[in-house]
Amino acid sequence: MSTKEPDDALREMGYNESSRLLRIRKFSLRGVFTRHLLKTLAMGQGLAGLICGTAITSQYLATEFHVDTPMLQSFLNYILLCVTYTPILLCRTGDGNILQILRSRGWKYLLLGLVDVEANYAVVKAYQFTTLTSVQLLDCFIIPVLMILSWWFLKTRYKPVHYVAVCICILGVGAMVGADLLAGRDQGSTSNILLGDGLVLLSATLYAVSNVCQEYTVKNLSRVEFLGMVGLFGSIISTVQMVILERNQIAAVRWSWEVVLLFSGFALCLYTLYSCMPIVVNLSSATSVNLSLLTADLFSLFCGIFLFHYDFSGLYLVSLVVILIGFITFNAVPTPTNATDHAPSSSSSSICEDGCYDNPVATQSDIIKQEVAVTITTDEEEEEERDGERRKRRRKKKKSRRKRESGRGWREEEEEEEEEEDGGLSTKL
Repeated sequence: MSTKEPDDALREMGYNESSRLLRIRKFSLRGVFTRHLLKTLAMGQGLAGLICGTAITSQYLATEFHVDTPMLQSFLNYILLCVTYTPILLCRTGDGNILQILRSRGWKYLLLGLVDVEANYAVVKAYQFTTLTSVQLLDCFIIPVLMILSWWFLKTRYKPVHYVAVCICILGVGAMVGADLLAGRDQGSTSNILLGDGLVLLSATLYAVSNVCQEYTVKNLSRVEFLGMVGLFGSIISTVQMVILERNQIAAVRWSWEVVLLFSGFALCLYTLYSCMPIVVNLSSATSVNLSLLTADLFSLFCGIFLFHYDFSGLYLVSLVVILIGFITFNAVPTPTNATDHAPSSSSSSICEDGCYDNPVATQSDIIKQEVAVTITTDEEEEEERDGERRKRRRKKKKSRRKRESGRGWREEEEEEEEEEDGGLSTKL
């Protein structure tokens, strides 16, 4: 037993070294920049563009028309989601029907709707108490919280390269904040910085919880169910909160076609963001999507250079490149998940509504092990075939010697050999 363990350890070390060499030999940029990665990158930046649209319309409403109604703006988004996706659940039969969903897990969606509404409200209120720099920096708190929740609930296993990629993205955000400070864009209030920073951290935590629930629901249940139930409960909760907190602000709004157009633009951008984000989450993960959304502030700044006459800084471009490098590094290496630990048995190999298969991700090491196993089995089969042919030749030689010794004629020997060959050929056929 003691002699076998060192042999196994040496064999394992040799296998690891050979797998590393094989990885290095097979490394190429084409293997990194796959179609799936480019698709995820493009869709993530599209989501960042939608967030940029919500930021610009909100800023116009606040600066040009002095409108401060965050709950009304969120209410329009939830109403659009409810009108679009909830009727689909009403038309379904079986477990996908809205009545069955409300009976089995309705309270979970109620809590999820509350978390989502309060996350949106907390980050908007934070701007009244703290600065833009604090919001941008502390908003990155969503990434570590997401990774912890994904590791705990979704059984996602991160590798060292993923942590390095997250650090690279946060460095990019730091470059963006430095450019804001140099350009004098440290806007916002300083009336209660501690309260404002606490609201940002609370919002980041709530967003992380909402995104993890979204990833689980989309990959194991359905995208329509998630959006329909969040739209339903979000509409109810935002209506109650809007009536309690924003009665006076809504009554003081001076309605005009410009204000209506800005409200419509904000609602459409946020509605499209909510509708498309589950698709991107299904392609990658909630952590990956939030890393790509770090560029949304940069897009808002680039638009603000033309719309609000912000000062340009080269650090903005540096920040954009650094964040994209971190995002590509994060997605270049797959994050394996123990899907059987948290996924329902009925949906472990089911097909999602968007055409995506809900199967565990195959890692590079698994692929290498399979290739090595295939090569070993093929070599063994070839060696067995060679041994079989050698045995057949030896048997024929022995038979021919015995026949000659027994004094039988050479013609009889040839006939018997031909019969043996014909018999072997028929058995092979």
